[in-house]
Amino acid sequence: MSADRSSHLVIITGLSGAGKSYAQSTLEDLGFYTTDNLPVRMIEPLINELTAEGYTQIGIVVDVRTPGFARDFPTIYRDRIRKNFPNVMLIFLEATNEVLVRRFSETRRPHPFDPEMPMLEAIDAERATLDEVKTTADMVLDTSQFSVHELKAEISRRFGLPGYQREMLINIVTFGYKYPLPYNLDLMFDVRFLPNPHFIDELRPKTGQDPEIVEYLEAKPEYREFTARLIDFVSYLIPQYEKEMKSYLTIGIGCTGGRHRSVAIGEKLGRALAEKGYSTEVTHRDSARR
Repeated sequence: MSADRSSHLVIITGLSGAGKSYAQSTLEDLGFYTTDNLPVRMIEPLINELTAEGYTQIGIVVDVRTPGFARDFPTIYRDRIRKNFPNVMLIFLEATNEVLVRRFSETRRPHPFDPEMPMLEAIDAERATLDEVKTTADMVLDTSQFSVHELKAEISRRFGLPGYQREMLINIVTFGYKYPLPYNLDLMFDVRFLPNPHFIDELRPKTGQDPEIVEYLEAKPEYREFTARLIDFVSYLIPQYEKEMKSYLTIGIGCTGGRHRSVAIGEKLGRALAEKGYSTEVTHRDSARR
C-alpha cells in the first residue's frame, strides 16, 4: 500500500476514564471511520483494508482492554505502523488520579484494568503499565481540566479537515406533561400558560398540525409574542452551542397533553430554524395519544 493513501490516521489510547470515547465520537463527527478495542495485531491489516477501499480518514481506539496491549503495542507501533504510515498520529490521553476517580464514581463503572482492585490502586497500576505506550505517543493530552465540550473542541481544532464544516442537528420534541418527560433534553419550554384549545369542543380532536388549531393560537397575542421571543432566543443560543462543539441539540416543548399548543409551537420553531439554514427535525411524541 502506498504510505500516503490514508491522509488522516489517528490512533487514540491512554488511561481509562481520560476521554477516549469522546475523542472517538469527535473524530466520527469530523468524518472519520473509527473503530474501538481492536486487537493490536489487527490494526495494520485493518488500515490496509480500509485504505484499499478508499477511506482517507481513519481513527482507531486501543487500550488495556485488549490482552497484551501494553506489552505488544509500542513495538508494533514503532516498527511497523509508524514506518508504513508516516502520516499517523498517536494520541495518549491522561488525567489526574483525582479526576479519574471522580469520573468513575459518576459513571459507577468498575475500572477495566482490574475490576477487583480498589479504584486508586487500579488507576496507579494502569498508569505504570502504560508508561512505555505514553513515551511512544506523538501527543500527550491531559484532559483533567477539560469539559466534554472542551475536549471535543481541542480534538476538532487539531484534526479538523480542510473545507469540512460540522453541522449540528437540532431535534425538537413536543410532549405532554401528563406523561413522563423526554430523556436527554438540552432545553425545555413549558407552554401550559397559553390558552388551551382542548376546552373547545370542535378543536379538541385536532392537533397543533391542523390549521384550525394554528389559527386559534395565532389569534392570541401572548402566543404570537412568545413564539417570536422563543425563535429569537433559540436562534441566539444555537451559535453558542456550536462553539462548544455540540453535535446534537434537543429542545423539548411541553403542554398538558402534547397535542395542541406544544405541537403548533414545535412546528413553527422548526420551520423558522430550517429557514435559517439549520438541520432540524421535529418529533411529536404524544400528539396521537387520547
